[in-house]
Amino acid sequence: MSYPLFTTPPLLAVSLALSLSLLACTETKTKNIPQPTPTPPTAAVVNESAREYNQYTELVWSDEFETGALDQTKWTQELGAGGWGNNELQTYTNTNDNTYMSGGNLVIQAKQTGPNSYTSARLITKGKKSFQYGRIDVRAKLPKGKGIWPAIWMLGADIDQNNWPKCGEIDIMELRGSQPREFLSTMHFGNSSADHRFKGITKPVPFDVSTDFHTYSVVRSKDLLRFYLDGEMQPYYQFTGSDASPFPFNNPFFVILNVAVGGHFDGNPDASTTFPQQMQVDYVRYYQYK
Repeated sequence: MSYPLFTTPPLLAVSLALSLSLLACTETKTKNIPQPTPTPPTAAVVNESAREYNQYTELVWSDEFETGALDQTKWTQELGAGGWGNNELQTYTNTNDNTYMSGGNLVIQAKQTGPNSYTSARLITKGKKSFQYGRIDVRAKLPKGKGIWPAIWMLGADIDQNNWPKCGEIDIMELRGSQPREFLSTMHFGNSSADHRFKGITKPVPFDVSTDFHTYSVVRSKDLLRFYLDGEMQPYYQFTGSDASPFPFNNPFFVILNVAVGGHFDGNPDASTTFPQQMQVDYVRYYQYK
């Protein structure tokens, strides 16, 4: 078969048209390929860098306890008995017998209600306020006596997802009531209860902590916690990222104030222990720097 001069053969024409069509598709697809969005640099968390104690001057949150009743927007009164894992003897209540305001102070009162029977209170900010980097000050006057166990402390806000001690625990101050001239600051951590580990310090002081108010502080920065007493510029204890693995202490935590009775920490009350016993709290304040 022959074709007229300058006329494209039918098969060749189809082939050329198909090639041009494919080229057009290829060009269109290339033009429409979505480009990845550049990942912005990770922003630093507010106050993650460490500063000196007195540089934390911006008051972010506080309770001065100057109202006639506990501020329920800031605190929850935990209820319960059974030792809370430490063979304690008290039952925590939400009654005015155990929690009330007096003279601009919060009073957490432990009372004896029978032989080896006691009531007290435990207040938490869980679900209402959590704290990450910055400085927390708690000015308090502590109770004392064999078996009396006041504490100012914190737990990881993710405790419902990561059980203790994986969530982390920061004991800013806890006192063996039989030894009122020293207190403890302790960090608890680990992957599970079977892996529970802790590290801290026993801080001796030249006074009885039950006779006057003192300010117990922790400053939290990334991979660093520093503990202070009465606003002194030098920390009496430091805990760093190399002191724990895993290290949950960069996460948000909530605050706990309580007075326990009996248990492993200082044993049970004896004949020398008098009741009621009170922890009086002047304020809880949370500061950051600009």
